[in-house]
Amino acid sequence: MSNLALYDSNPIEIEFLENITNDSFPDACLDNIFCIFKSINDIYYIVYTNKNRSIISLNLGNNNKINEIKNAHEETIRNFRYYLDKINKRDLIISISCKDNNIKLWNIYNMECLLNIKNIYKEGALFSACFLHDNNEYYIISSNCNFYGESDIIKIFDLKGNVIKEINESNDKTFFIDSYYDSKISKHYIITGNQGYVKSFDYNENKIYFQYSDNNDKRAHDSIIINENKDKINIIESSLNGNIRIWDFHSKELLRRIKIAKRELYGICLWSNDYLFVGCDDNSIKLINLNDRKIIKEFYNHINEVITVKKLIHPKYGECLISQGFDDQIKLWVNKNKK
Repeated sequence: MSNLALYDSNPIEIEFLENITNDSFPDACLDNIFCIFKSINDIYYIVYTNKNRSIISLNLGNNNKINEIKNAHEETIRNFRYYLDKINKRDLIISISCKDNNIKLWNIYNMECLLNIKNIYKEGALFSACFLHDNNEYYIISSNCNFYGESDIIKIFDLKGNVIKEINESNDKTFFIDSYYDSKISKHYIITGNQGYVKSFDYNENKIYFQYSDNNDKRAHDSIIINENKDKINIIESSLNGNIRIWDFHSKELLRRIKIAKRELYGICLWSNDYLFVGCDDNSIKLINLNDRKIIKEFYNHINEVITVKKLIHPKYGECLISQGFDDQIKLWVNKNKK
């Protein structure tokens, strides 16, 4: 889950370069509305959706279209996740359709649909899902955003679409979900962003591990990063109440809170241990110095709220930032000295 920098250049030098596309469609997602990755065959991919419910993959090296699957879902697509299947040497993505609660698994090389899990939840909305790799097996994990107030069960599926287990602890209104493997103690965890708090679950014991909350934020927690920094494991998360918080994963101690007053915060991207980018409802991307807890620069080019920000090592420009907003544009930001 960590987005830590590979080269750690100065993010203050980032400038807008170009629109990768003008036909993306984020709908009402909170994060991960596109995915980026370097494939097994060394192609730099970006995968996104449009208003026609297509799944489109582009080569980021030249912005040329690689594939397009038209009408990939019956309802609007809201979320993508990528996973490298090292065992079978293939690149996998999952796509999520919120309104019909469907998840589809795709082989990105030929866009073959390998699995379609239908009607996962009877009520609510499916905003997020993720992969988990355990004992040479791959699993898909989901949780529900149930606006009716009932418990939102975490479900774990094998790649045949079978539910292998559920975690029934109350986990209401899940807006974000991811998995984390602590290699030092050989344990898998599931992380969720909910209405008012963040939770971690012990995957093997099927129960809640910790709830992270300071009782000052009752709105949706939208984006979460696990950062392994030296001997520490931290959770970094954002919320619609304008808060960025850093927690100690294994003690649930609140280490830092950064408040951006009167703003709604969406996707976050860790540039290095010192700098964090966050998408904001004032159409900006804000760069935060985590040590000083201050905004040190704001980046404007979107004409609507910025939902997802991700870091990429680009084949031509090196360390880059990619952003998407409700303006249907995906934008590329590069170091000004490499433009």
